[in-house]
Formats: sequence, C-alpha cells, structure tokens
Amino acid sequence: MTAPTTRRLTVAQALVEFLAHQYTERDGVQHRLIAATWGIFGHGNVAGLGQALLESQASMPYLQGRNEQSMVHAAVGYARQSDRLSAHAVTTSIGPGATNLVTGAALATVNRLPVLLLPGDTFATRPAEPVLQQLEVPYAGDVSVNDALRPVSRYFDRVTRPEALIPAALQAMRVLADPVETGAVTLAMPQDVQAEAFDWPEEFFADRVWHVTRPQPDAGALAAAVRAIRSAERPLLIAGGGVHHSEAEEALRAFADATGIPVASTQAGKGSLRYDHPADVGGIGHTGTATADALAREADLIIGVGTRYTDFTTASATLFARPGVRFVNLNIASFDSHKLGAHSVIADARAGLEALTRELAGHRVEKAYEEAYGAAKAEWERLVDTAYLTGPDDTRPSQTQVLGVLDATVGDDDVIINAAGSLPGDLHKLWRARSRRQYHLEYGYSCMGYEIPAAIGVRLAAPDRPVWALVGDGTYLMMPTEIVTAVQEGININLVLIQNHGYASIGGLSEETGAERFGTAYRFRAKDGTYTGEPLPVDLAANAASLGMDVIRAATVAELRSALAAARASDRPTCVYVETETADTVPGAPAAQAWWDVPVAETATREAALLAREEYDRQAAGRRRHL
Repeated sequence: MTAPTTRRLTVAQALVEFLAHQYTERDGVQHRLIAATWGIFGHGNVAGLGQALLESQASMPYLQGRNEQSMVHAAVGYARQSDRLSAHAVTTSIGPGATNLVTGAALATVNRLPVLLLPGDTFATRPAEPVLQQLEVPYAGDVSVNDALRPVSRYFDRVTRPEALIPAALQAMRVLADPVETGAVTLAMPQDVQAEAFDWPEEFFADRVWHVTRPQPDAGALAAAVRAIRSAERPLLIAGGGVHHSEAEEALRAFADATGIPVASTQAGKGSLRYDHPADVGGIGHTGTATADALAREADLIIGVGTRYTDFTTASATLFARPGVRFVNLNIASFDSHKLGAHSVIADARAGLEALTRELAGHRVEKAYEEAYGAAKAEWERLVDTAYLTGPDDTRPSQTQVLGVLDATVGDDDVIINAAGSLPGDLHKLWRARSRRQYHLEYGYSCMGYEIPAAIGVRLAAPDRPVWALVGDGTYLMMPTEIVTAVQEGININLVLIQNHGYASIGGLSEETGAERFGTAYRFRAKDGTYTGEPLPVDLAANAASLGMDVIRAATVAELRSALAAARASDRPTCVYVETETADTVPGAPAAQAWWDVPVAETATREAALLAREEYDRQAAGRRRHL
C-alpha cells in the first residue's frame, strides 16, 4: 500500500495554500472563494501569516491596508459586489489589531456578507505570560481579546494545534459559502502555532468547489402563497437585499410585468427594479417614498422577498396598518421567512419568484389599482425633479441638489456607495437606480467610515464600473485612511465629500426628540459652554489632498457640475469637495414618510423634550405586533 502523500509546511503556509484552492459555484460558474488577503502586520502575524503570504504572492494576492476595521469594510464591499460568491480574507496582529476588527465583523454579519478574519492570537504554548498585548483574565486562562469577535462572527474557532486547522478551515469555508449562514468567519491564529511545521495530507490542498444551491419552494408552501396572492386586492411586494444576492432582478421584473403588483424596496433591495419600471414605487419605510408608504398602510397582503424587515422598513411596526393584513415571506433563511407571523416560503429568491410567476399565470391586480399607484408614482417623481432642481449656477447647492447634479452625471453602470448620516434618507427616497448593484447602501449596520474602503472593494470586484463614495464631514473624519491605499494601488475611486459642519442627520433627530441638537455640530464653544460658536476652521479637502487624492473644490452649482464630470473622466482617485446649504428636505413633502421609534425622555424640564414626548406617545400608539 502506498503511503499517503504529505507536504511539510507551517500552519500559516498551509492555510494560505488551502485558501488558494477554494471555489464557489452557482449556475455552473466558478469563482475564487478567497480572492485576496488584506493585512496589517505586527508581532502576532508578521512571522507566520506574513511570511506565508510573502511566499504565496502568485496564488494569493496581498492588499496592504491602513486600518483593520476599514480592511474589513473593503472586503465587505468586494463581497457584496460579487453577490457573496467571492470574498476576501483579513489578517491582523494580536491585541488592538484584532479588536479593531470587531466593528467590521459586526457589519459583515448583520448584512449577511462573507469575510474571513485571521487575527493573530497569544501563544498557545504559553512560554511566558503575559506576552505583549495579552489580556489577562484571572478566571480563565484560555480567553484572549479575540473572544470579543465571538458574538459578531457566524463561525469562530481558535487553532491551537496544527492538525486542528483542517476541520476549522473546512468549517470556515462551509459557512462563508452558505447563503443562509454567511457573515464574518473568524479563525484566531496563535502566533506560535502559525509558525509551527506539520506534515499535511496532500488532499487538503486539492481544488475544492463549494456548490451554492438555489433551493426550490415546497409545493404546499408555494400553493398557499399563490392562493393568498390571488385573493388579495391590494398586494405590495417588498424587495430586500436577497433579490440582489441571488441575482433575481430579472425574475422580479418578470413577476411584476405579469401580475402588476407594485414593488417597494428596502435600502439593501433598492435597484431590484429600475426606477422607471411602472411597478417600481421606490423605497419603503422611514426613509421611503410617499407612494410606497401609502401603499404599505393600505395593503391587505405584503409579499416580502429577501428582506429582514428591520425597523426602518416596518416604520418600527407602525407601517402595515390595515386590519387583517397578511404576510407572505419568500426567503432562503427560515429565521427571516417566519417574521411578522408570515406564511413562510423557504427558497432562493430567484427560484421562488420564478415559481410564483408560473403558478400565477393569468392573474393580475385590478387595473384601477395599477392606475392609482402609477399616478402616485408619477407625482413622487415630480417631487424628485423639484428636489433635484438647482438654482442659479452661482449659488451654493443643497444636499439634494448635489444628488441631482450627480444623477445627471453618472451612467447606468456607476455605483453609488453610502452608509450613514442624512444621505441614506435622501438617497432611499430620491436616487433613481438604473442597474443592478448601482445602489450600494450599507444600512444594516449604518457604519460611519464604511464608504471609502468599501469603494475600493467594489472597484476591485468591478474594475470597469465607475464608483462613487458619498460621505459627509462626520463620516470622513471617522476613517479617511484608505485613501492612501487607493492611491498606492491606483484604484480610481471617486469621493464626493459634503461639508455641512457636523452630524446633520443626528442633529435633525436630536431636534425631533427634544434634545435640541445638543453635541451634534462641529463648532467652537460659545460663551454659554455649548457648541454653537463659529464653524471649526478645518479643511477636509486639504486633508484628502495630503493623502494623495486629486481634489476639486466646488463652491457653486456650476463648479459642482464641472467637478463631477472631471472626476468621472479621471483615471486617478479624485475627491470632489462641496459645502452645502442645510435645507435638505424634499420640497413639498415631509422629511420622513413614516415613523421611527427613538425613545424620548418620559420626564424632563425643557419644553422641547416635553413636546417631543407627546408626539412620541402619539406615534407609539400605532405600534402593532403582527402574529
């Protein structure tokens, strides 16, 4: 009998070699599961994973980051643009390098997007304790700071022996490739184990393909869903991120064409239909359109496809107000498909929509319903036109006017990235999405600082698509460091940097909830001790330029129009810097079309808080638990 073939490698070398041979496959198309590894090196990974990556540059591309959190954001942007079929790994040192991963890991897991985290860890053999950056826990000798990643990881393991890598690595790939379970996956790597040699079975390094299935709906569940849809008078479909992840946009369009059922979208699902499709009624929920939210209040059936039903989507359980309203949820995850007491159809979004369309052949909503929501859609589009309408060319633009000029600049293939501030609300209501994956809003975790590194990840996944990171001054100050990476790698992302001197979104929310915009402006202290003095003399454009970006300042509408066109034409990372007016609500329409539950002080001494509590109690009375 021939002895099994082995290869002697360190644990780190074996892991990198293993990762280079992992693939996903869906619909007959293969993708590298781990396409590249981001890294910042310290004493916890420089001689282990660092050395292994140095040896493996031909098979495992290496990307140099500047901040551990932002490396995860870049990996998440890449994974989302890749429809979760390809991902990146991120390696860091022990201590602060590892704990800096936590926010990025939470974002990935909340949004169900795959990323492999490889933080260094303290010695498994414990030759000396405590080592540099070790957390000493008196009651548990096996705890390290990496354990902070457990609650934000979909899979976590600590590789304390070389042979333990084999089952840990296989489990990690299984979770990353599973559309139900995917998210952040953490393999904590003790620095001594990384450098330890072992005789690995050669089959560990064979090409391995992880088939991503398209589960079909159960026949009984499908039949019940069809009966519910056929009996509904005012159905409304809500498209979530699962539509994009399963590449179900064409199936959704065919469903809407056949049935006439209107389609609203969550932040993650926007763009599932083109904005000008007759059935597309725009964003839904707290940041939704008047058209979609009115339909939701009157709907007798809600069809959720690939949505998690966050509080922004449900208007904190106040939006679906019609007595007796029913829910049909099509979702690949049982956890999500059973929400709101829905009739559950567990299936891939594309497969489920195709099956529904077949079984509903000949069914269409009443013509009067189509005409009514079509007229409401047209009215909302007129409001968008008004919001986008710029004044004289020599005036300073508002934020919504910035979006209008950008809308007139971009093509169908451009990608718009945002995550936090007042922009998500304006974009969800106003942006006219023209193609799949054009609208890239990270709103599951709404993480400030996501946009710039995510733009790098998106550009790596889609090098032929112009990419725009839209950020306010608050977000920019959180995490501008990956500008250096974009410059270093020649990744020509475009940054639209909007200066409004503070946290505009939270300032507005603070005012609504009786906190009087306290602590939300970037200003000097006034004589009364509040931050109500002159704006701070910061020059963020100069900062971006100092990091290597080309910067174009735009003080007027005309200059903005020219600057955006120049940025899109450039082959270098370019920042368009613009100061905006503060009147950013949609003219002729309320700022929010539906409520969002942010608790207000039940007792207070200031009148603003007392009045806000009265309004809170009025809105909260409309909350409803759907069972």
